[in-house]
Amino acid sequence: MKVLLVRDGASRQLYALCREAGSNKIVAICASITIGGVPTPIEITTQRLHLRQWRDADREPYAAINADPVVMRFFAGTQSREVSDRSIDAWRAELEDRGWSNWAVETRESGSFIGFIGLSVPKRALPFMPCVELGYRLAEAHWGKGYATEGAKAALRVGFEHSSLEEIVSFTSLVNLPSRAVMERVGMTNANEDFDHPALPEGSALRRHCLYRLSRDKWLRNDAQDPGSILPAAAGAQFRPIEFLHQHSIGVVADHVVAP
Repeated sequence: MKVLLVRDGASRQLYALCREAGSNKIVAICASITIGGVPTPIEITTQRLHLRQWRDADREPYAAINADPVVMRFFAGTQSREVSDRSIDAWRAELEDRGWSNWAVETRESGSFIGFIGLSVPKRALPFMPCVELGYRLAEAHWGKGYATEGAKAALRVGFEHSSLEEIVSFTSLVNLPSRAVMERVGMTNANEDFDHPALPEGSALRRHCLYRLSRDKWLRNDAQDPGSILPAAAGAQFRPIEFLHQHSIGVVADHVVAP
């Protein structure tokens, strides 16, 4: 099986290789590397999704998601186009700077943009800081399909197996049961450390939040049971092969496809 290290503009080549291989599992995780001192953003392809760098064409559909009162019902309110665009700018810069952040998500079947999934460092002072947060927000039309869970697992893999983070957290309003269900499906545990979110006013039914935690040790124990897993790439993302379970070996080289 051949796999390409995805850099900007290479996504379609990766899709073609995945189709060629007939894989229906997480087929690639593309390590962040440094070439001439310039970090390479990570992109991930799963069974049905592509987590990728942001494009200017994503701005309008992402603003529409943030303006949807159904999508934003567990947040302080909907967002303006200006606020939405600022988020994209920040995440794009973080992807360029460190390889991971909140990725734009599209479906492999149609190539349609559907929202974001990823890892970020919260900007607000929260009682459990410092931390890295798992987050996700998808257009309502794509709810109920398991996309958030599928993409969240891929993001966690980057955090734990590539970046060697010791812990990743996630949090939401106590009443946001759909989001809490995703956290539990990916192996996170309610830490029983409820807190008041500073972005929400006193008296708001959404202000009280729950905190979920997942340690690297627990992730690695749980993930070892997943028959579709890929084993962790070496810390530091050197040019070296990583291995699929079931003996599917791949080689990784920047901008080149190599046979194992």
